[in-house]
Amino acid sequence: MTQTVLHIDSSIRAEGSVSRALSQKITSRFEGATVLRRDLADGVPLIDGAWIGANFTPAADRTDEQKAMLATSNAMVAELQAADVIVIGTPIYNFSVTAAMKAWIDLVARAGVTFQYSETGPKGLLTGKRAIIAIASGGTPVDSEIDFAGRYIRHIMGFIGITDVEFVKADSLGNGGDEKIAEANAQVDEIAA
Repeated sequence: MTQTVLHIDSSIRAEGSVSRALSQKITSRFEGATVLRRDLADGVPLIDGAWIGANFTPAADRTDEQKAMLATSNAMVAELQAADVIVIGTPIYNFSVTAAMKAWIDLVARAGVTFQYSETGPKGLLTGKRAIIAIASGGTPVDSEIDFAGRYIRHIMGFIGITDVEFVKADSLGNGGDEKIAEANAQVDEIAA
């Protein structure tokens, strides 16, 4: 079965990014897959009041301007819907996700589209998918009390229905970076494609 892999990078560094190198290596493990590519460093629009208004206007009632406002979000949601596997490369900046990653999350977490409200609370609509997150940090240990990136990404993935989430960690690179990158590369070598 041919899989579709959505490969997302959020590091602002085009060269020398550990998260980009790891996410590329992860994606390359899925030989023969159709790969959709989204580089958030290329720019991600921020939501604003007009965007919220367009999003909460019923689709049949949206003006051409509102449709245009939602076009990027719709494209990003379509990529998620099409993907069997989502590979995200992200660094930790100031204990959290990059601004571009937060903007992407705001554009894809849409009530009635990627999640819905139910009597028991929110329910993700993007089920049956797998996410592999390549995460790098200079000093923040992933899964630690001060890691607001990894936990947030795991929560958001579950919120939109993706509960099969795996992390490849190259964290605290300021303390033994080469060894930690080697450990992360070894983790990638063990990923089942």
